[in-house]
Amino acid sequence: MKIEKNSVVTFHYQMQDEHGEVLESTKEGDPAVFLHSNMNMIPSLELSMVSREPGETYSITLTPELAYGILRQNSDIRVPTKHVLTKGKLEPGMMVSIQTKEGARPVTLVKVGKFNVDIDTNHPLAGKTLTFDVEIVDVREATPEELSHGHAHGVGGHQH
Repeated sequence: MKIEKNSVVTFHYQMQDEHGEVLESTKEGDPAVFLHSNMNMIPSLELSMVSREPGETYSITLTPELAYGILRQNSDIRVPTKHVLTKGKLEPGMMVSIQTKEGARPVTLVKVGKFNVDIDTNHPLAGKTLTFDVEIVDVREATPEELSHGHAHGVGGHQH
């Protein structure tokens, strides 16, 4: 089966920055799983998968504009600490998730206070050119439940 709208795609990937540093990889663990065409990943990476089949491998390099965006200046804001989803000691420079109206969002801590934190609202990978080495493992039709929820279920996908 080829990847198309509403396919559930299981794939391994390795993501490297422009210096060749591996930033993320599923190679040693469970593959990633997503519901295609439901805005569950970088749109340009998702588009690169259209019509591919299990067993295919490829690499794609995405400029910042096609990945996580360009690095915006003056993007620091102060938010109450209660919106930080990461537990434990918070320190400047940490990448954490914060709760927003649109859901959880990754940010970088700039300053940590008792009641508030200053965050850089740029995505932690903004401004980076990224190369993805991709291996398509499996492609299947989404279940009605997955379609109604807007995401894949099971190992590597959402568990509920």
